[in-house]
Amino acid sequence: MTAIDTSVLSRAREQVLDGGVGLGERDLVEVLRLPDDQLEALLALAHQVRMRWCGPEVEVEGIVSLKTGGCPEDCHFCSQSGQFSSPVRAAWLDISSLVEAARQTAATGASEFCIVAAVRGPDQRLMDQVAEGVRAIRAEVDIQVACSLGMLSQDQVDRLAALGVHRYNHNLETARSYFDRVVTTHTWQERVDTLRMVAAAGMEVCCGGIIGMGETLEQRAEFAVQLADLAPDEVPLNFLNPRPGTPFADLPVLDARDALRAIAAFRLALPRTILRFAGGRELTLGDLGARQGMLGGINAVIVGNYLTTLGRPAESDLELLAELKMPIKALSATL
Repeated sequence: MTAIDTSVLSRAREQVLDGGVGLGERDLVEVLRLPDDQLEALLALAHQVRMRWCGPEVEVEGIVSLKTGGCPEDCHFCSQSGQFSSPVRAAWLDISSLVEAARQTAATGASEFCIVAAVRGPDQRLMDQVAEGVRAIRAEVDIQVACSLGMLSQDQVDRLAALGVHRYNHNLETARSYFDRVVTTHTWQERVDTLRMVAAAGMEVCCGGIIGMGETLEQRAEFAVQLADLAPDEVPLNFLNPRPGTPFADLPVLDARDALRAIAAFRLALPRTILRFAGGRELTLGDLGARQGMLGGINAVIVGNYLTTLGRPAESDLELLAELKMPIKALSATL
């Protein structure tokens, strides 16, 4: 076993670190199976890959929910689904609050602010409110605006691009082979179709998912390769935070070592991509794990709270970045 493990790290060093080409599915499975005594070496290699192909800068982002809860879809991890008995209830945020949230996000040094809505896809009312919000933010706050509004039509993609939306988030959530165990009200391909329209319209593509929803290591590797095939600009890595009332409420929290192996594996699959710490990292990894993740391939963070769960205080993440001497990516570099 040790000889095999050593060889996969050697292959990764040559192919990914030296050549900038991501690992394939078979090698990623080996990476995900590495024993604990090789975890430190794996994380060190992933960090070298990040530094070589992405540089030392860290992109900081804040998110806010424009429309919370009441979603008709049945994503089994999500407390915003109207099909489950979770405690989240539908609510809308007004434009002035949206602008203030963007202002507070920019004050942390963030270069990206994402407007999120819990919907299958936006209706006319939501599109109009998003348009009003984007215009208001761009008029008052010096920050890039991203959106995450579910599945889109071509007309909606074109409208967001015309508004100047910089990046669009639509997560695939998990491997294609496991998707119907996570969502049954729409398909994996429907999500891919939206992402391809977004890319064709010139917006940056943000697409990731959630680790620890019962998928196998093989499916975790499959997911990383499927993301790499889409060539996203950013991949947010979430870790399941089991929410009361959802079908995944009783799933165990992912072991921190498995989470770190996943972070490194995704970096070795996507050497040139923004890899963002997202939801569930606080529960799964804690403060020490956050440090290890930043030194194991991560080069972006969401600061503050998430959509329905609490995150680390923004100050804690910013202090960690300063301690690790990782500069925050400046807004001017993203324009």
